[in-house]
Amino acid sequence: MADKDINQLNAERNKIIVGTSIIGILTNVLLAGFKAVVGLLANSIAVVLDAVNNLSDALSSIVTIIGNKLSNKAPNKKHPLGYGRIEYISAMIVAAIILYAGITSAVESVKKIINPEKPDYTPVTLIVISVAIVVKIILGLFVQKRGKEANSGALEASGKDALFDAILSASVLASAIVFITTGFSLEAYVGALISIFIIKAGIEMLGETLDEILGKRADAEIIKKVKEIINREPEVRGAYDLILNNYGPNKNYASVHLELPDTMTVDEVDVLTRKLEMNVYKETGIILTGVGVYSYNTSDTEVAHIRNDVQEMVMAHDWSLQMHGFYLDIEKHTMRFDVVLSFDIDSKEGIDIIRKEVGEAYPEYELNIIADVDIAD
Repeated sequence: MADKDINQLNAERNKIIVGTSIIGILTNVLLAGFKAVVGLLANSIAVVLDAVNNLSDALSSIVTIIGNKLSNKAPNKKHPLGYGRIEYISAMIVAAIILYAGITSAVESVKKIINPEKPDYTPVTLIVISVAIVVKIILGLFVQKRGKEANSGALEASGKDALFDAILSASVLASAIVFITTGFSLEAYVGALISIFIIKAGIEMLGETLDEILGKRADAEIIKKVKEIINREPEVRGAYDLILNNYGPNKNYASVHLELPDTMTVDEVDVLTRKLEMNVYKETGIILTGVGVYSYNTSDTEVAHIRNDVQEMVMAHDWSLQMHGFYLDIEKHTMRFDVVLSFDIDSKEGIDIIRKEVGEAYPEYELNIIADVDIAD
């Protein structure tokens, strides 16, 4: 994947996001307008709140477009890694809009429960709501599909929200049918139910966006792909401590540790590192910003025996997930290795236990044991 290909990919992604969002805006504004008029004429709080929900969806799409445009600003001295994370901030604004709409809807519904008013449905009302349900289903499926194509969490969320809106509109239609057939009004209660689901959607979206900003576990498939590319090289015995830093959708920087033979020269390591950086970028679009090195013994069978023995001791604990970077210097009597610990144990406690066990088995060696965090699958 050359530079041109990456730029083309981003351009196509932006085009999908903006184009799909515009379709969503127009559709939601039209639906909101029809529902608002019908809701006011029918004196239906549920229909009016459904219209407010559509309007908040349109506003969310506008924020998504603005966020996408701002996130594509070129890097500069102040922000050398670009503005990609603005998309996450825009997603938080969208979540806040949804929460506000939900809370407002809840307040109005409670007022109607306390002071009920009978609605006045007409055949036109039922037709408008029915058409809105069909339109929302089509829009939801379309937006979700385009979101997956563009790797846009905001679009995928909008698609799911549209499908959910169709369910809420169906509940409004059901309450209208119940009133027409029985004379019993569920208006305010349906409005309250809609508001609860709107609030829930806003909270969930806010949580997902905060996860992106705080930094969440990297996708297992991406980690696997990068490690496969690295491990293709015959000199590499293993790739460890792979950390992905995300600066917006499709903008990832990474660092990794490689286990290489102790016979390699600095020049050979430099050539290998540059090759890996190029291959990883071409195949994934991820930029390797740092490559650390572990050396492993190549000439002593006693070292291999000790390594296997130490690995058995380390891996005997459930909270010990992996050992790597093992190197033994027999002349200087030093032993070093890293251990990946799960979140089930305090890292200091885990290392103290391993240090005690290995130290008792090999008291003649000075130990240098580093605790690694379980940051990737």
